[in-house]
Amino acid sequence: MNKFLLILLIAATSCVAQSPKNKMAKTAAKPKLVVGIVVDQMRYEYLSRFESKYSEGGFKRMMNQGFNCKNNQYHYASTVTGPGHAHVYTGSSPAITGIVGNDWYEKVINKRMYVAYDSTATLVGEGNDRAGMMSPNNMKVTTMTDQLRIHTQFGSKVIGVAIKDRGAILPAGHTGTAYWFDASSGNWITSNHYMEQLPAWAQAFNDKDVAQQYTNLTWEPLMPIENYTESEEDDQPYENSISGEPKAVFPHKIELGSLASTPWGNTLTLDFALEAMKNEGLGKGSYTDFLAISFSSPDYAGHAFGPQSKEVEDIYLRLDLEMERLLKELDKQVGEGNYTVFLTADHAVAEIPAFLKKHDVPTGLFIGNEVEKEVEALLVKKFGEGNWLLSSQNYQLYMNMPLLAEKDVELEDIYEVLHPVLTMKPGIYQLVNLRDGEFGSIPTYYQGLLENLYNPKRSGEFIILVEPAWFHGYTKGTTHGSMWAYDTHVPLLFYGAGVNQGATARPTQIADIASTISQILGIQEPNGNLGQPILEVLK
Repeated sequence: MNKFLLILLIAATSCVAQSPKNKMAKTAAKPKLVVGIVVDQMRYEYLSRFESKYSEGGFKRMMNQGFNCKNNQYHYASTVTGPGHAHVYTGSSPAITGIVGNDWYEKVINKRMYVAYDSTATLVGEGNDRAGMMSPNNMKVTTMTDQLRIHTQFGSKVIGVAIKDRGAILPAGHTGTAYWFDASSGNWITSNHYMEQLPAWAQAFNDKDVAQQYTNLTWEPLMPIENYTESEEDDQPYENSISGEPKAVFPHKIELGSLASTPWGNTLTLDFALEAMKNEGLGKGSYTDFLAISFSSPDYAGHAFGPQSKEVEDIYLRLDLEMERLLKELDKQVGEGNYTVFLTADHAVAEIPAFLKKHDVPTGLFIGNEVEKEVEALLVKKFGEGNWLLSSQNYQLYMNMPLLAEKDVELEDIYEVLHPVLTMKPGIYQLVNLRDGEFGSIPTYYQGLLENLYNPKRSGEFIILVEPAWFHGYTKGTTHGSMWAYDTHVPLLFYGAGVNQGATARPTQIADIASTISQILGIQEPNGNLGQPILEVLK
């Protein structure tokens, strides 16, 4: 009898432990605010390379108290700003979203298209009319910010802020609100896709002429320049200057047109984002809100000065202080433990070829349109006169398909003409038939990056794959956009509510971010999502 009573007691205890009430008690509360941070042109290595000079309250706080995905890579082969921002928030790929570049040749209308351009949109605020003709309409899927809004019957507030229009618009999704900076006027603007007039707080911010005030400053190194041992000497002939300066060396003067190329572009962005957070009451309502911030200035500076420059080191040391300012303000306004932050980048960056040459590393440049001209000449010689190449964007060749049909020429015929010539040229690794998915002898890993890239309405029929450390560009400064690790390996940090403390070196990808945040929020993932939640992150 005693044994029977003992069994009943154990069973009853088990039922209590598994009751819904107890399960609810153990479930972490959803954050009141999610802050998504995209740093434009940030290599993963900047976290470790400059770590000794970072403060304890910025990047280090997120790395040490949050979760660090150390081997985070882009999962497609077009590492530029528009696609980067789109796919952080959609968890998708260019093949599905249609966001195949910052610009592309739109085959349906036979014209070049900018990623955020919308001919039906008009400027809201004071600025250049063209700058206001922007919206997210070119993006064919939802974002995690859209899904959050839908989940709460549009009770959640979503705001995107960036100097670059595409850096604000794509993260905010189709249903959020976006603000971007117009350098011609020094104002923050938006379009009528979002509203008919700026809110009073935004207009008041513009009326303060904050951007103009920053032009009164001079860009000097944050620390004594001799302490910047993680970067090469300041005076290099292959760096670009800003503000019309004769040389790319400290100190730098700041003008309204070059503000975005200095650390004060980041400061201005955070100033406006915090103003939005305060005045819109983000994190104060009944639903989780979302603030998407993109820091565009590292990209402008990185293109000009390159990743080994004193300027890039300085801009990251100063951005670290902006991260500290942001986290302190979140602690104050929302409360520590009530918000979740993630930080990543839209792409990384290549070394300046002249820097590599100086150190005997193989590298090179394609100058101007020399490759495109050779392609056209080869096709005319083989198939006769005609405009065979309609456009070249993102290393992709857009063929004149009606002309091919008229002349009874197949893509395979084009490939057989171009492949043996182009692949023997210095700097070209391979020519790939994107449309038909014929990858030849390319390693399987890179085939996946190309499969995720091709969109039939917006991608070229062929893509030219450059060799590592080569790019199509200019003799000074650098760029990005390849499928190589120096362009695809970017940071991914999670911090705050719902996030474990720790790190992993296992492969993660950009598409996983939206899935992970969706799990923390308990919402449907975006409708074009192909990523997976990073389980180690989830508390």
